[in-house]
Amino acid sequence: MGRNKKYDSYKAYQYLKPGFDYREFKLCKEFDRVPPYLVRLSKSEEDRFEDIVKRNILISLHEHPVLFPEDMSQALEFDHMGRNFLAYEALSISGLDCVFDNLMDGTAYITSYMGWKWTDIIHDIGMRLSDIHHQNMVTPGLRVKDIKDAHENGKIALVFCLESATPIENELDRIDVLFGLGVRSMGICYSESNMLGGGMEETDLSSGLTDFGFDVVKRMNKLGMLIDVGHTNDRTALDTIEASSKPIYNSHSGPAAIAQGHTTSDEVLHALAEKDGMIGVGGAGLGLRTDKHPIGSIESYMECVEYCIEVMGIDHVGCGPDSLYGDHPGLYKYWDVRPLGHHLRPGRKTVVTKQAPPEARDPGYVMGLENPNEFVNIARWMIQGGYSDTEIAKVIGLNTVRMLEKVWY
Repeated sequence: MGRNKKYDSYKAYQYLKPGFDYREFKLCKEFDRVPPYLVRLSKSEEDRFEDIVKRNILISLHEHPVLFPEDMSQALEFDHMGRNFLAYEALSISGLDCVFDNLMDGTAYITSYMGWKWTDIIHDIGMRLSDIHHQNMVTPGLRVKDIKDAHENGKIALVFCLESATPIENELDRIDVLFGLGVRSMGICYSESNMLGGGMEETDLSSGLTDFGFDVVKRMNKLGMLIDVGHTNDRTALDTIEASSKPIYNSHSGPAAIAQGHTTSDEVLHALAEKDGMIGVGGAGLGLRTDKHPIGSIESYMECVEYCIEVMGIDHVGCGPDSLYGDHPGLYKYWDVRPLGHHLRPGRKTVVTKQAPPEARDPGYVMGLENPNEFVNIARWMIQGGYSDTEIAKVIGLNTVRMLEKVWY
């Protein structure tokens, strides 16, 4: 059914009374928060685009499809409430058939202001499931069949993901609990290291998968839970790829060889492809920045997609833009300064951000991939770039389906 979703006008938590049952925040607009942007196509290309979206499954491998406060200075206080608002109406016209929803567990500040606490994660998942239960368009994505059914029947499959396994602490059985609650993808760690392995933002990037991390990989393989190395350092990613008996993925990174931002090395890209895994090209906040495109945009993003296709082969590339409904760079502005007591450790490398030429216009967001509704620009850009229907279908969803068929039960 493509974009003909069976939306029933439901708004998040409409079964409750705002200001009475929960504290009300003024949320950002679902549409046109910033000027909408579509890659331009000719009339014949536009017809082809609509046909591609209608016939093929569109899957974003990494999103946060929820509404944030209009005033991002309220974001942490908002998260402390533990109630995230899925943007149902916006998603209904996004063209997406399946969204890997990475929840907001790094900012689940219900009992803590540092996130990743077990009780808060369970609260987050239960709250979201309760809301989803009250409408009919969005359905939990637990099996590959759920994704295919969503495409065929005007629904959207929502795959619950955790970006980090930090909440399981040292308890393997908690992975089973998460699986039972519908979680189908989990990262080894976030940018900081944990009991499983090394994070990508540590000063020492040589730490690999721990013995406990190895056990977690084996348990996830047995359960049929997809493993994500989106925030690990390269050593931990390579160890995880080797340890896993099933394909794994990096849900939202770019190629470090040409880009700045959230990136990973060619060595990891090659290793993922060799084990039938995938990269979901990311671009959070201000996006991926390259020498050719020093301001994050659909152009810099697709430059990175094409690079990954060249390195890995087109069968191993998908897309996980890591966007949300709200001011994503504004969220970082307040989130990044929240930890107290952090010292600058000797030996930590300073990243020099690529400078855009003076004449370049930086809108302050990723033009063309500012929110999940602009995911369709990936297909539109590939049409403009001369890719075949089959090649486009692989990148926007088919590669993901094939990987999941090897991992999920």
